[in-house]
Amino acid sequence: MLDRLLGRSKTSRGASAVVTGAGSGIGAAFAIELARRGGAVVCSDIDERAARATADAIVEHGGKATAIRCDVSKFEDVQALAEQSQAWFAGPPTLVINNAGVGAGGAAIGDASLDDWVWTLGINLWGPIHGCHVFTPILRNAGPAHAPRGIINVASAAAFGAAPGMAPYNVSKAGVLSLSETLAAELAGTGIKVTVLCPTFVKTNIVESGRISAQSGELANRLMRWTGFSPDKVARICLDAHDRGELYCMPQLDAKIGWNIKRLAPQAYTRAAGLVSRVSLP
Repeated sequence: MLDRLLGRSKTSRGASAVVTGAGSGIGAAFAIELARRGGAVVCSDIDERAARATADAIVEHGGKATAIRCDVSKFEDVQALAEQSQAWFAGPPTLVINNAGVGAGGAAIGDASLDDWVWTLGINLWGPIHGCHVFTPILRNAGPAHAPRGIINVASAAAFGAAPGMAPYNVSKAGVLSLSETLAAELAGTGIKVTVLCPTFVKTNIVESGRISAQSGELANRLMRWTGFSPDKVARICLDAHDRGELYCMPQLDAKIGWNIKRLAPQAYTRAAGLVSRVSLP
């Protein structure tokens, strides 16, 4: 009880954290918020300059951070990230956030190129798979002396939303959701928390940096402007949910509504999604 009152049971407080995709968007917001909570943060990104910019911003404000380049689609890069992170922490991490991701969409199945499928799944799904494969044994073997420990995987409401024209992205995020649920079951009783983040629209640069058709990108940008949460708000909500031991974090009301409707009336939900797509897709 005393540990809980002092905040010691909260994984996000004073964490030794590894964040992928920390060069921008939600990843950068996670890194900065963890530093605010007294943590030391490894800021990882395929764009090393962007990762370094996030780390430098943290250090300039009195925090502790370093930048490491990592292409999460490459297993060897994630292995090297784990080794370098442990050397910098002088021990195992206590929190790993598999956040790196890209956007893809605007074409139906059969029209979307296989190259887009491979690229999207390589980053959005294999990235978290690599992260969990490499870091889970490290967290598990660290033992209770390093508790609390945790893993956050960043998915999306697309994981269950199944919007037409977004198949590579939807499938990648559905895989992350299933990966997180399975990992949580496997780690039950170990003291390692698992949370999967499923936001709807967040004000990031995912449209500009992804492979999204012009029409779908324009729609996504409008929805981000009108209904999107800031990355900072999403990161805070998710870290607080993780501290409470919640498996699912759906920061926006529309994500929660969509999740419940899909579970209660899946066929009606799918028909409705198809009707909406006729208006929004080319």
